[in-house]
Formats: sequence, structure tokens, C-alpha cells
Amino acid sequence: MWRLLRHRQLNPFKFRRQVPFQSFILDFVCFEKRLVVEIDGSQHASSGRDEARDAILTGEDFRISRYWNNDVLQRPNSVLEDILARLVET
Repeated sequence: MWRLLRHRQLNPFKFRRQVPFQSFILDFVCFEKRLVVEIDGSQHASSGRDEARDAILTGEDFRISRYWNNDVLQRPNSVLEDILARLVET
């Protein structure tokens, strides 16, 4: 995923990866648009910890987009299109 997001490939949006925020590590974040992108495996399917984390991030005016590992590996263009749509919707 980082290979697809780095170097402002979704110009003009800049992403950072593995960003410490409060007590969390955010997979990818665009601070300009307050968008957090999380790439998850199946262990996150019904995670109460993720729900609590999302509530805290939402309280800080972030939006969260979650994608499955398999989607990133098998359909990276679809994931990028969705991320771009989320970036421009605000």
C-alpha cells in the first residue's frame, strides 16, 4: 500500500505511514484531509478495540477507511480509487 500512496502519487494529497497518534499507530494518514487508511487482516473482523479506536479518531475529526489485506493485494486500483474518492468528497 505504501508503494501506491507515497511520493504524493494521489497528487496533491500527502500520506504518512506508521504515524503515532495518541496511543495508536495509524497505518497511513493524510492530515490535510483528516483521513486515516487502515489495512487489516481477518483478526479485525469484529474487533471491539477497533471500534473504540475509531470512536476516538472520529472524535478528533478523522475519517477512517479500512481495507482488507486481500483487497490491497488483489485489487489495488479499486482501493486507490476508493481512497481518492474519500479524499475529494470533503
